Amino acid sequence: RCHKRYASFATSSIYNNLETRINLNHPSKKTDLISKRNLSSLSSSSSSSTLSPAIIRKVQSMSNRHAEILSTLQSDEASSNDATALGKELSSLANVASLLDKLTSLEEEFKSIQELSEEAVNDEELQQECREEMDGLNEKKNLLEQCLIEAVIPKDEDDYGCDAILEIRAGTGGDEAALFANDLLTSYEKECKAKGWKFEILSQSKTVLGGIKEAAVSISGNGGGSYSSYETNETSIATEEETLNQLGPYGFYKFESGVHRVQRVPVNDVRIHTSAVSVAVLQATNDNATDASALLPTNELRIEVFRASGAGGQHVNTTESAVRITHIPTGITAAIQDERSQHKNKAKAMKLVSARVNEKRREEEARERGDARNSLMGGGNRSERIRTYNYPQDRITDHRCKHSEHGIVKLFEGGVDGVLSGLVGTFAPSMRRMYRDEMLQQLEEEEQEEKGKGKGKK
Repeated sequence: RCHKRYASFATSSIYNNLETRINLNHPSKKTDLISKRNLSSLSSSSSSSTLSPAIIRKVQSMSNRHAEILSTLQSDEASSNDATALGKELSSLANVASLLDKLTSLEEEFKSIQELSEEAVNDEELQQECREEMDGLNEKKNLLEQCLIEAVIPKDEDDYGCDAILEIRAGTGGDEAALFANDLLTSYEKECKAKGWKFEILSQSKTVLGGIKEAAVSISGNGGGSYSSYETNETSIATEEETLNQLGPYGFYKFESGVHRVQRVPVNDVRIHTSAVSVAVLQATNDNATDASALLPTNELRIEVFRASGAGGQHVNTTESAVRITHIPTGITAAIQDERSQHKNKAKAMKLVSARVNEKRREEEARERGDARNSLMGGGNRSERIRTYNYPQDRITDHRCKHSEHGIVKLFEGGVDGVLSGLVGTFAPSMRRMYRDEMLQQLEEEEQEEKGKGKGKK
């Protein structure tokens, strides 16, 4: 009975929604379309909303931009180059616009049933049915609002489509630091292979005891695993495991940058020593020659070849297979001698120096934008202490997210029980939650700044 009585109220809602869809094909009615996608009624409705004013403003802005791009593309005003760029932007905004349409329609449906309930004053059975309908709609509304919040949080596209280069260096602690650096590198390799990615050592310097003084490795999604751009679901919130599975190598390992401190008894002593290993996670540039030459023009590079040193038999000290590449403007250098082939060493050195130059440019851009603010998560600097591995207590503590886990040996096994079971996968969800909270806080701060500017003008 509730549905039959509701039909007369819902007719106008359905008509309005249909009219909105029709207006998509009429650029001249862009203003009407934008006005229909208005969240002001949602925030002031009788049903509770989980959307803050900052989120509402952000959603409205993105939805309006979506409508404007649609209008431009359908009016044939954009050139072919503009159309490509606008199409990409339209795709990134489509999810927010769709969620807002669904949320607006849901709110209209809720109001109609609410009106029906108020009319059925003397019909307790009908009122009960209306209450059940409204409870169900409120659940859907809360889910859509959570999806909207996730959709408006700024995403780093490089997290989903970029390979990574990891640089590991033994610090304080001598041989013990080098041994732990090797343990850390082995753990990263296990998690990489568990995800089906390609793990390639670019360079490494080993100690007599089997430790690593320093190493640089490349992690690529082209080794059998797969990753893609960020995807959202309009009907459910992605689980932590689903979120991590969407990440590319850079997004998966990015929060490992910093100093890893270890407390344990070395193999050559009986006392507990404290050692440190620094890790830097860099974005890897694409392997194709066009991207490499665009980032590092040939006239900015100094390429030197020399004879390799160390173990290697007759090949060492007889042929100039080692390669050193220097980026002249920044002074950044990469030297590789691991391979017998000069061409392979040159390719590895180019990949490494490109990643280092790219990271330096990203840091400079971040400083110019003012993004290098003090953060609970830290800045990803290799000199910043991020984690302590306490072997006597069998505990790992991440100092950024205040998250501790027991079972060091199991965590170092590298994701054998799923993406959430390895060292990186265990702490990544907590770090990404912190990132999410900081992005929401940033939106709130921007909202307060806008209000302050508005009051100043008045």
